[in-house]
Amino acid sequence: MVIGKPLFTTNQIQVKVKELADRISKDYAGNDLIVIGILKGAFMFFSDLVRAIEVPLTLDFMIASSYVKMETIGEVKIHCDIREDISDRDVLLVEDIIDSGVTLNQIRERMLARYPKSLKICVFLDKKERRIVDVPIDYKGFEIPNEYVVGYGLDYENKFRNLPYISIFKKKA
Repeated sequence: MVIGKPLFTTNQIQVKVKELADRISKDYAGNDLIVIGILKGAFMFFSDLVRAIEVPLTLDFMIASSYVKMETIGEVKIHCDIREDISDRDVLLVEDIIDSGVTLNQIRERMLARYPKSLKICVFLDKKERRIVDVPIDYKGFEIPNEYVVGYGLDYENKFRNLPYISIFKKKA
């Protein structure tokens, strides 16, 4: 396994998180916001983001997965669902990365079936060239190339999540 030089440094990440939080704070001023983090990958981004958002909010989490090692299995598994009632509330879904869009679209449809007042999506990384399903992204951190990345919550076999930066990951042959 090889981890390359950082694609995004700790400083670049924190600047981008602050930019996103400022936009979200402005957009949701005066609203009853619930922010839902999609675990495990989004935990670092989610934590930094909600601490920087300057409007009152409620937190909840969902655990969902569709990857085994470096490949998507094409099936979304919900391991733990949200506990909050989101009907007639402004909901912000926070995800670490969107590539094919399959997982995020299924989560989005699941949330819409609960009749939120509004539903917006914030992703930290967008791997647009892998998109299969078009998912509306309201807040986006960085667009990245079609490379497997680790760090800042993103993993390979549940490792490297603790890196404070994001790096391209290569598996040795």
